[in-house]
Amino acid sequence: MEGARKEKLASVSNLVTVFENSRTPGAAPGAHVLEATHHSPGCRPPPPAGPWERPSVGEALGSGPRTVSRRYLSSLKNKLSSGAWRKSCQPGTHPGPGMQEPEEKRIVQELLETEQAYVARLHLLDQVFFQELLKEARSSKAFPEDVVRLIFSNISSIYQFHAQFFLPELQRRLDDWSATPRIGDVIQKLAPFLKMYSEYVKNFERAAELLATWNDKSPQFQEVLTRIQSSKASGSLTLQHHMLEPVQRIPRYELLLKEYVQKLPAEAPDRADAQKALDMIFSAAQHSNAAITEMERLQELWEVYQRLGLEDDIVDPSNTLLREGPVLKISFRRSDPIERYLFLFNNMLLYCVPRVIQVGAHFQVRTRIDVAGMKVRELTDAEFPHSFLVSGKQRTLELQARSQEEMISWMQACQAAIDQIEKRNETFKAAVQGPEGDVQKELQSEELGLRAPQWVRDKMVTMCMRCQEPFNALTRRRHHCRACGYVVCARCSDYRAELKYDDNRPNRVCFSCYTFLTGSVLPEDDKRRHILEKGSTAGSEQSLMCSFLQLVGDKWGKSGSRGWCVIPRDDPLVLYVYAAPQDIRAHTSIPLLGYQVTAGPQGDPRVLQLQQSGQLYTFKAETEELRDRWMKAMERAASGWSPREPSDGDLSD
Repeated sequence: MEGARKEKLASVSNLVTVFENSRTPGAAPGAHVLEATHHSPGCRPPPPAGPWERPSVGEALGSGPRTVSRRYLSSLKNKLSSGAWRKSCQPGTHPGPGMQEPEEKRIVQELLETEQAYVARLHLLDQVFFQELLKEARSSKAFPEDVVRLIFSNISSIYQFHAQFFLPELQRRLDDWSATPRIGDVIQKLAPFLKMYSEYVKNFERAAELLATWNDKSPQFQEVLTRIQSSKASGSLTLQHHMLEPVQRIPRYELLLKEYVQKLPAEAPDRADAQKALDMIFSAAQHSNAAITEMERLQELWEVYQRLGLEDDIVDPSNTLLREGPVLKISFRRSDPIERYLFLFNNMLLYCVPRVIQVGAHFQVRTRIDVAGMKVRELTDAEFPHSFLVSGKQRTLELQARSQEEMISWMQACQAAIDQIEKRNETFKAAVQGPEGDVQKELQSEELGLRAPQWVRDKMVTMCMRCQEPFNALTRRRHHCRACGYVVCARCSDYRAELKYDDNRPNRVCFSCYTFLTGSVLPEDDKRRHILEKGSTAGSEQSLMCSFLQLVGDKWGKSGSRGWCVIPRDDPLVLYVYAAPQDIRAHTSIPLLGYQVTAGPQGDPRVLQLQQSGQLYTFKAETEELRDRWMKAMERAASGWSPREPSDGDLSD
């Protein structure tokens, strides 16, 4: 048994000798032969080492490198935690019935054997692949030396640690097992150095890409790889397969040490040290898993940036993608929503348009909205269900989701990003506050020009929201004030002011915003306020009853077939009829005092009428329940009833 152990220990040095002789010109053929080594039953022994013969061109093309997919790397954490890799490879020592060794020693023996094979693989990576490629780069100048160093990262440090420290310590401890049956103290002393694997694992994806790029780009690079990979010492495996060994090694340590702790007797002197060593190995494994997770995040982030066209002001490795998906944009001019796509990061929301021809970038970024200062809220719009508002410094968007659940999900994701930004800024705010903690609050009106407003939709108004003149298609067209979002005519928006949210560029604004933003005083119009100039927006928010009603009959003339009807709380005896909810001036007002409210004679349960002294107004509600509420509100107003409390008698939706 002792001879078998020495034979196993010699295998590593023999393999190293083969590598060194293979690179020495004129080496004797016998120097390339690897001595027979002992292998565990059930394990596939490595192929015997042979000369690095230069294959023919046909052979090189026929045996292309077997690449490792990113999916394989991404699933390493799950695969290595199962322990299935050990089922087919048992320790090499099989003592007879009368020489049964303790289970914990068998596990230490297995740890030593796998460490010997691992050090041999590290030697192949560092002293053969790395050095040969570096030598070729220096002599031929066919590819940069920095590329070679980036591919192999810190593999030299890892190799030296295992070959000069970890493996010799394990060997000495096993040789003296009868006197010192413990390894916990050894692993405790050396485990912190295993955190150096994080750098290697983080660099693995980039190394694989560089390897594939220069293998196609440089014939000299490919020739060196082919020569080494085709040798028997490499086992006909590609460099990329060999480079996976360090990625898998620490989880294997964890599995072996966990089994070692389980097999130790309760009174074993090594139990406490072994458990502490297992915790340290677990910490090192977490470092590797965290590095793999970070690498996956960066890879996914890079793929997103490629879909966005790799714009310089967007690409940032510190960003985190929180959510992406299609939404509908509610247009202030068109009646049908428009298909759009959102990317929500931890610091910005990208509003994108899908490209028709998706060659290269799949999306065009229309607007970038900073999460800092962004607000999100649900919209109550019967015409566009599942809609929500995103208001930022750069722009305000009215968006529609495909379902209520999707809308809630988007709003929660946006709000979570906003909360995270605000929480991060709290520390800074606390630092700049005075000793009393007083922070001067800005007036809400001072946000004018600092953030993009919510634009009022064109169809919500029929007249200018400043001068109350009706719009038409030729002489009085609709325009939007870029400061407040109102729909105004050309005469009322013939002003330009610098807006901070648009990088202080001059924008079209209405005269009210121009006065506020610039401080200039404009001559006021002497026209008195019209008796019908009662804003429907204010009436809707502070109304006893408001909704759309169909206007039936010839009595209404050119007013249209539908009107926005409001009974204001501050004028509870008058019914105002507007063409649109955002209009400032009503086209009709009806003093309800003394009117008779009846159901319509047409037999339709949704019709109601107002009648007095030959005056007859006919309305039609959308539902019978809405008709009943309108009749109740009109009957109370016709009897002279007025609300006493702010919430008294509110019948509106």
